[in-house]
Amino acid sequence: MESYARGETEPPLIEETIGANFERTVASYGENEALVEFATARRWTYAELDRDVNALARGLMGAGIEKGDRVGVWSPNCAEWTIAQYASAKIGAILVNVNPSYRTHEFSYAVNQSGLRMLISAESFKTSDYRSMVEETEDRNPDLERVVYIGTSDWDALLAEGERLPQDAVATRLASLEPSDPINIQYTSGTTGYPKGATLSHRNILNNGFFVTETINFTHEDRLCIPVPFYHCFGMVMGNLGCTTHGATMVIPAPGFDPETTLRAVAEEKCTALYGVPTMFIAMQNHPSFADHDLTSLRTGCMAGSICPVEVMKHCVNDMHMAEVSIAYGMTETSPVSTQTRADDDLDRRTATIGRVHPHVEIKVVNPVSGETVERGEPGELCTRGYSVMIGYWDDHEKTDEAIDSDGWMHTGDLAEMREDGYCNIVGRIKDMVIRGGENIYPREIEEFLYTHPDIEDVQVIGVPDEKYGEELAAWVKLRQGADPLDAEKVRAFATGKLAHYKIPRYVLLVDEFPMTVTGKIRKVQMREETTLKLGLEPDDGDTKER
Repeated sequence: MESYARGETEPPLIEETIGANFERTVASYGENEALVEFATARRWTYAELDRDVNALARGLMGAGIEKGDRVGVWSPNCAEWTIAQYASAKIGAILVNVNPSYRTHEFSYAVNQSGLRMLISAESFKTSDYRSMVEETEDRNPDLERVVYIGTSDWDALLAEGERLPQDAVATRLASLEPSDPINIQYTSGTTGYPKGATLSHRNILNNGFFVTETINFTHEDRLCIPVPFYHCFGMVMGNLGCTTHGATMVIPAPGFDPETTLRAVAEEKCTALYGVPTMFIAMQNHPSFADHDLTSLRTGCMAGSICPVEVMKHCVNDMHMAEVSIAYGMTETSPVSTQTRADDDLDRRTATIGRVHPHVEIKVVNPVSGETVERGEPGELCTRGYSVMIGYWDDHEKTDEAIDSDGWMHTGDLAEMREDGYCNIVGRIKDMVIRGGENIYPREIEEFLYTHPDIEDVQVIGVPDEKYGEELAAWVKLRQGADPLDAEKVRAFATGKLAHYKIPRYVLLVDEFPMTVTGKIRKVQMREETTLKLGLEPDDGDTKER
């Protein structure tokens, strides 16, 4: 059987804009708690949140923001981020998510590439002084007309500008919008070259948020703890839009991820669901105070953002009371989710796969060279098609055409296998696959095996240059607290007889952390560079495999 699957078609797609859908939720669940900012104890019902969203929407219109104008948000997670998300959607402004970890060079690129007219920004967070960076790059960003700093008189002044508009100004603008209109630009954390601005429509992200939480049986009674960043699809789509399409409660535990604060927020706010990338769940499960927090209110959640270790997933089910926890797989360019496990899946499917195809989506696994669909059980590139595929990369037709073929298939760059039952497994990135002496090695398989070592808390495996074999394996290992040090010889002894000899890492590096993007994706390109430098390895001149 071919590696192709099509998702169910019920319930139907939502054919409305984000603003219209939000107002429908407000009409049905106005007195429900909509938003909780745990760190400040600020709270909004849906009616109160709609009031503040409309006030900001009017302010943006009063400041001259038209349909299609780009408005950026540069801030860690906060209530104002969420308010800006829905306010911009109601007036048809395209929200540009600016990564809160950007520095001046990256910031200026995003501002100019997207054509930002206005920026809503935090003043500072941790080591980021946003106000200073804005001022430093003023000459480089000539089209950026206005910067509004959250929590200052700037915000109040913007709201005041909307007070002179007619009462029906927002409703009139909202009525002129279409579900197919672009509404969001998200910059991908590409490992080479400049980031690309994935341009997403109301239809893209409203439906994806809805179906992610529909798949984990959300209702208006659910309370979702969202420690993942809003600037990424995981936070603003799977999180915020997943909640507002169901009348559920969004709980922001802190501006940035803190494992203990997240655990406390779940316990004190009686959250029923929790999101996170694997590194977040690892940090929570291994925190010294883990056992002190009552997590019995939890029933579900999503783990996504990068490959999910089986052992970590089992801890979620057994120790965090997340019996219906789901693994979701996707990418920014597909709004983001394309496959997801279901709440009633058995433990194997919910711990060893990335699920099956999402509603209203098609997926297939193809030979990366020929493009032909492979048989089930064979590895190949995962491709996806449907409502969730982005409009394109902002102002970059060439890169868009490279990613989306003439038949509408988005090529993910991920290597996957589709099982006979239609469930899929990611075996690595095409560019992460290691070729050692002609043998194709998928780091994921080795990582999953090394997770079973009692002293290993986290591990990442990469390929590094080797004169004899072209590439060799190196493992970056993070040990559990109090564990005895490991070296390559001990790891080889643990793996001998359990893994083929060519899959056993030649090098082992003990580390405290891995280089990551803000969304928790491991930067394996950076790991390869650092390992090559540290071990004094030089790339083989004959190695032409793309990096």
